Amino acid sequence: MSTDVGAAEPALAATLAAAVHAAGQRWPDRIAWRFDPGDQLTFADVSRLTAGYAQELSDRGVRAGDRVAVLLANEAAFPLTWIALSRLGAAAVPVNTRYQTADATHVLTAGRASAIVTGAQFGPLLERLPAGLPALGRVIPAAELATAAARAAVPAGFTPPDPAATANVQFTSGTTGRPKGCLLSNRYWALLAASLVSEFPYLSETDVMLTAQPFHYIDPQWNVAAGLLAGAELVILDGFHPSSFWAKVREHQVTYFYCLGAMPGLLLRMPPDPADRQHRVRAVQCSAIPPALHATLEERWGVPWYEAFGMTETGGDLRVTDADHDELVGSGCLGGPARHRQVRISSGDGQPLAAGQTGEITLAGPGMMDGYDGDPEATAQVFRDGWFHTGDLGWMDSQGRVYHAGRLKDMIRRGGENVAAREVEEVLLTHPQIRLVAVVAVPDEIRGEEVKAYYVTSDGAAVEAAELAAWCRERLARFKVPRFWQAAPDLPRTDSERVIKKQLGDLHGPVFDAADGTWAGV
Repeated sequence: MSTDVGAAEPALAATLAAAVHAAGQRWPDRIAWRFDPGDQLTFADVSRLTAGYAQELSDRGVRAGDRVAVLLANEAAFPLTWIALSRLGAAAVPVNTRYQTADATHVLTAGRASAIVTGAQFGPLLERLPAGLPALGRVIPAAELATAAARAAVPAGFTPPDPAATANVQFTSGTTGRPKGCLLSNRYWALLAASLVSEFPYLSETDVMLTAQPFHYIDPQWNVAAGLLAGAELVILDGFHPSSFWAKVREHQVTYFYCLGAMPGLLLRMPPDPADRQHRVRAVQCSAIPPALHATLEERWGVPWYEAFGMTETGGDLRVTDADHDELVGSGCLGGPARHRQVRISSGDGQPLAAGQTGEITLAGPGMMDGYDGDPEATAQVFRDGWFHTGDLGWMDSQGRVYHAGRLKDMIRRGGENVAAREVEEVLLTHPQIRLVAVVAVPDEIRGEEVKAYYVTSDGAAVEAAELAAWCRERLARFKVPRFWQAAPDLPRTDSERVIKKQLGDLHGPVFDAADGTWAGV
């Protein structure tokens, strides 16, 4: 079954730079961004500084079509650099601040970054990277960029960049292997942001938004874009801290925020507070709300929580709205499509299925990525006959609303982070004493899923799991490092030497928990 209500596009500013320019003229004195801790900037400040950043980046040789890595924490320099690059017709390559040598090298290499904007705290990582990386030939300190931008003269005119130009090479973990670079145009961001203004949650200049995720993720970036179009203030925290989260929501008079992954469960584990309902939040959008906790979340904080579904590749696709929220609490429903999006449930051969039948969730319409950078084969695998194949299973009700039913992907969803099993396996196989390895998801009450590694050593060599965990920590972001480790004499395999992961649960033996360094018999 399909629903094709996604035909019309909402009115929008066609590029990030155009949205900044318009916001600076319409709401010059309103607070645009409030960093906690950190600075606050008005819309006029953002407009002036992005122009200054663009001028300084240009003076340092950045040109249209260039790719510039951005390795920064939650500070004003990140969105200012991102939008300034867009203004120049260049693309940002955001780098996860938790990456280490292996994954950072991959992103800088695959993303073809010719420069990097970064802060002093990341100097030790840069020193450990291969010296031949092109990005390391032009390291632009964020502090120098900010100082120069503040002094720059505001240009007399404004020429918006091409809406079709790539604004991001945004890396995301695909179904297998290392993260792939999604080519996201200005139009991608404009459509995604505009749909949150012209459709539910109807963001406007009366709203105060909040984001607690790192800026290298897509979510804070669409929060920036939506806030610019809506004239809404955006509060940016330095990270997600469950113990102080709602206090910050109250302090900043927040009316809207988005969360995902383990966040709802972690918030519920905080002690009840007499001030729990003393806030201005009118709507919370959340991906993967635990159905069993949905009503509890709403009861505790007295605000509706709305399920939403989207991907880096496709933007904001499905959402529960104020029109159907009440009947869907606890149902696990992902909602219906945004107006610019079409959705259908497809069979294995790509044919639409009837209501109630389970198949792959596929999407169509404008505002998706332009493909995986440098990987036409992977792009062709997900875009088939005009439909994007999400790798997620679902079914649709008679009203065109979608319900999630699992994943086709060999992917682990750990506390809101995507971990590609193959990427972790490849790093482990570089250990000199590892012969065979398989990484899988195991259920976890807090994070939804945890990462477990089964491993076989060469010639029966004794390799402690703690050593392997340390090996991974040197090369991967911490969220990718397996928590559970189990040695085995061999792993079940097919005739083509592929590990049969569904049979791994039948293996028995001691399991090492890297979180607390203990062993348990299983």
